[in-house]
Amino acid sequence: MYIKLIIFLVFCMCTILFATEENVNEIFNNMEKIKLTDIYGIQLGHSHSVEGTGVSVIICKDGATGGVAVRGGAPGTRETDLLNPMEMVQKIHAVVLAGGSAFGLDASSGVMEYLENHNIGFDVGVAKVPIVSSAVLFDLTFGNPKIRPDKEMGLQACINSESYNEDIQGNIGAGYGAVVGKYFGLEYSMKSGLGTSAYQIGDLQIGAIVAVNCLGDVKNPRTNEFIAGAYDRKQHIFLNTEQLMIDNYKDLKDPFKGNTTIGIIITNAKLDKAQANKLASMAHNGFARTIYPSHTMYDGDTIFCLGTNQVNVDITLLGMLLTNTMEQAILNAVTNAESLKDTPSYKEINK
Repeated sequence: MYIKLIIFLVFCMCTILFATEENVNEIFNNMEKIKLTDIYGIQLGHSHSVEGTGVSVIICKDGATGGVAVRGGAPGTRETDLLNPMEMVQKIHAVVLAGGSAFGLDASSGVMEYLENHNIGFDVGVAKVPIVSSAVLFDLTFGNPKIRPDKEMGLQACINSESYNEDIQGNIGAGYGAVVGKYFGLEYSMKSGLGTSAYQIGDLQIGAIVAVNCLGDVKNPRTNEFIAGAYDRKQHIFLNTEQLMIDNYKDLKDPFKGNTTIGIIITNAKLDKAQANKLASMAHNGFARTIYPSHTMYDGDTIFCLGTNQVNVDITLLGMLLTNTMEQAILNAVTNAESLKDTPSYKEINK
């Protein structure tokens, strides 16, 4: 098993120097596809409202090394400062992804309650305080703006994690109210959702989960073709957000329509906080390869990293693998989404 892993890692390091799309495909063809819930030490749970919003939570009952990288100009987050390597707390117990804009941060309170009830947290003597980080996306304009992820929805996602061992993607959890391509208004947007991707080679496990709710368009980097984004529903064509932004550069309209892509990369590799933060930063390349434009002033693009500390792996290699895993999760989020509230999906326009 270890010899197989070492050979694979040497092969992957060579592809970093001579990377092509064919190389990337070959890497993942040699890895076993697994479910995100197969990764050591984690639980995954979802809950949502049919009004158009939801919550996804990753729970690490034994604690995990955490990191974060925020690249968007309009983030909504909680407990990101403590992930700085200079801060005291070394492990976190959950990461929450939620809709609802800043209101959705309330879902973390339900996750806190669940973990406290299970005696999980940072021991401060008089209590165990669960360390829960979170990020939110803006879906208020898609669903009912008065229905947002709250404490009860966060708690329910945790309860659901006790029995969830599936790989449902698209309209679920934090991706339930996600749409993309909103620069020209919701009437040109397309339905997106939540995506996951996970692989194993030898003892190494890697995975990603992401709710794709970007201002811009989503392309498949393997074909350079649009798969979702600003879409003219009458002419059945993609509008190409970046090109039209250039063509209309004198138009100073406010393009804020409610955005943000948020995700988590997860591995059973051994990490310290500095490494986890670096990996989260590297994984944003997965956003840049698929979302056009990414990291805008109107997106709060955020990626967390979690390491459950089982396997020694080179960080440069691991960053490359996790970046490609995030890339695939983004594509899965779009291609698995179902049309909702008269907003067409990839599946609908490709019937």
